[in-house]
Amino acid sequence: MFYLFLAIFFSFSFVIAAENNCLKCHKGIENIRQPDSEMMKEIFHIAEKVGYPRNDCIVCHGGNPEATTKEEAHKGTIKPFIEGIKTEHGIIKGPQNFYPDPGSPWINKYTCGMCHKEQVMTQYTSLMFTEAGKIQGSLWGFGGIEGYQHKIGNYNVHTLNIHKVLGTETYKKYMQEIKKAEPQVYPISMKALPPAPTAEEVEKNPQLAVYTYLRQECLRCHTGVKGRQKRGDYRGMGCSSCHIPYSNEGFYEGSDPTIPKNERGHLLVHEIQGTREAKVKVHGITYSGIPVETCTTCHDRGKRIGVSYQGLMETAYKSPFLEDGSDQPKLHTKHYLHLHADIHLRKGMLCQDCPTSIDVHSDGILSGTTLAPVEVECQDCHGTPDKYPWELPLGYGDEVKGEVPAKGKPRGVADTLLEYLKQGTEYPKEDGYLLTARGNPFGNVVRKGNDVIVHTAGGKDLKLEPLKKLKEKGKLNDEAMVAMVHIKAHIDKMECYACHATWAPQCYGCHIKIDYSKGIKHPDWIAMGNDRTPDGLTADARGEYKKHLIDGNIVETRSYLRWENPPLAVNGEHRISPAIPGCQTTVTVIGKDGKPLLLNHIFKIPDVEGAGKEGQLAIDISPVQPHTIQKEARKCESCHTNPVAMGYGIEEGKLYADPSKPYIVELMTADGKVIPKIYKTQINSIPNLKYDWSRFVSEKGQQLQTVGHHYSGSRPLNNEERAKLDRRGICLSCHQTMPDKDLAVSLMVHVKEYAGIKIDREKHNSILRKLVLLGAWVQILGVVAGAFLLIGGIILYKRRKSKK
Repeated sequence: MFYLFLAIFFSFSFVIAAENNCLKCHKGIENIRQPDSEMMKEIFHIAEKVGYPRNDCIVCHGGNPEATTKEEAHKGTIKPFIEGIKTEHGIIKGPQNFYPDPGSPWINKYTCGMCHKEQVMTQYTSLMFTEAGKIQGSLWGFGGIEGYQHKIGNYNVHTLNIHKVLGTETYKKYMQEIKKAEPQVYPISMKALPPAPTAEEVEKNPQLAVYTYLRQECLRCHTGVKGRQKRGDYRGMGCSSCHIPYSNEGFYEGSDPTIPKNERGHLLVHEIQGTREAKVKVHGITYSGIPVETCTTCHDRGKRIGVSYQGLMETAYKSPFLEDGSDQPKLHTKHYLHLHADIHLRKGMLCQDCPTSIDVHSDGILSGTTLAPVEVECQDCHGTPDKYPWELPLGYGDEVKGEVPAKGKPRGVADTLLEYLKQGTEYPKEDGYLLTARGNPFGNVVRKGNDVIVHTAGGKDLKLEPLKKLKEKGKLNDEAMVAMVHIKAHIDKMECYACHATWAPQCYGCHIKIDYSKGIKHPDWIAMGNDRTPDGLTADARGEYKKHLIDGNIVETRSYLRWENPPLAVNGEHRISPAIPGCQTTVTVIGKDGKPLLLNHIFKIPDVEGAGKEGQLAIDISPVQPHTIQKEARKCESCHTNPVAMGYGIEEGKLYADPSKPYIVELMTADGKVIPKIYKTQINSIPNLKYDWSRFVSEKGQQLQTVGHHYSGSRPLNNEERAKLDRRGICLSCHQTMPDKDLAVSLMVHVKEYAGIKIDREKHNSILRKLVLLGAWVQILGVVAGAFLLIGGIILYKRRKSKK
């Protein structure tokens, strides 16, 4: 009888283990991956190893697979996960509790980390977690509180031991050299952001309001929390931030009956997005890769590279109206214009197709700005007109530590990938995997003959002809030949996107008001990230926003927006680059009594060279890769005859009235006296600012605001560079008089009248080109003639001397 009871018990236990109890409630839920995928096979294998072959849900979510109620099922985990599972990679531990979001960075070492150890290990040094660049940038705008140092992050974190850092040995050595060149950008550790100040503390020191600004407004995007739950901003946390799809509207559109379909804030479907092999199916549509809109969930502020890549440019206007006559809806809390999207997107490339895994997940080295971890340069795929990508030396285009000569040892290609990269889609190597500027192989870019094949996560295989091949085949037009071949300094000294990024979002004048007067409180994103339960959920993910409210109400606005012809500056790689305001912080702080503690205040950066002296205004122009690349580059005139490009400002700043003086609009006498006694100032003064926001260097070379505050190499163009750039008035050396007609017509009439030649624009340009070449040859011949005269003079002198 006893043995019969045991047999029945074990049989019953097997039936329970053989069933997926989760599906009794979640019947119809989507497979997280296709059943025949390698990832799903590994999940099944782990489930079988722990004795629940049909209950694969517990491998990621934990919980009690034998429970019959929701409350019991969503509690705890099984013993093998707690004690550890023996695998070929050693003992690994699974979920230690029930995890609603297995991607949470606070617990994902027990979920995603079972298979993806490297990415989970380095996640805490990623900028998406620390947000160190944002923090240093905000502290800079409030008076350079930490100077050039990047030692503050969202949480306490340390860089990994060099032996644990990801990448090839060549890459690791290269990064050590870069760290020596710019140590302030690559700190060994970061300390957690100071706590939010109280209204009373701000009364004593208004500068402390920066920590309210950071905690309430700037730091909502980091992967340690779910972030702001508004249209366009819905996402998961940790790995789920990118690898679980959320629509802009935030509704669940799958088949799980337990997830409400009329409530915002849910994933789109219960599936993983990532590599080409990870197919996601929604409403009969199958896609792979991470959609661009997933990235713009966070990348819609700061440099705005996500929305810019899509061709979206912020606007203050709500038009055009929708089908029902309503306003354009807000996306990421903004309205947009639609400009030309980046050519890479129009070719079918997702955001993830350029950066490497290290660029996104981190290599284990702490970095303080977006330029610091990115190892990819345009030349890595496109090469130069003289060299294929594999003929360029390592470091070309990434000259953080100084100029890299193009004649250095060729970098070649790689025969194999790093092991952790093989967990994704492994493409045929053809003639070798291309290498990044820092020495790691691309997982998705290969050489095939003298072509480059880019395999996109979205399923496209794009053939790219490098610049050298285009030149050899005569496919470069005259403008391209002049810009890249005849004027080689453009290639050696400038970023490719200095010409090919034809527009960039320029938010001039960032006006921040932090008001402590009305008792209004808002959530503290870092405090919510620090308040986490054993299931990996932070306070915001649990909906407990009210637990972490802090004093202060923040309002942001700007002076004006532009997008065309961004100015030029020198970036941290010592190359000429487009630049945008980032940020031109003007601070207003309202105290508890409603009176301003600071009003339209621009801080100054302490002068490091002088004791107690003030240096530049703490408004900044920031070098940037705008991610708005077009095949047709900017016109030469957009830089060479444009004061904006030189840093002199829009129309040299002559249109903008002195902002340091208030402006009153009222009934006035002829000599400017206000007639009514009751009136208001229309535009108040900004005391420290005496010129247009777009003007950051004077014609004599005086720097008017900071230009980059991360890398030591960032600066405005110097006097010599601006002199070479400035070609205004050259046409007037010949064309001092022009007929008073349309320019195109007058050109033909003018030349026919004075030279007897019928000419069109193309012929005019041809003549100009010939004149330039003729001028060059005259200079060369002049040098040669001079040399002959010098040699002849020396010979004649020696002959006369010998006769004497």
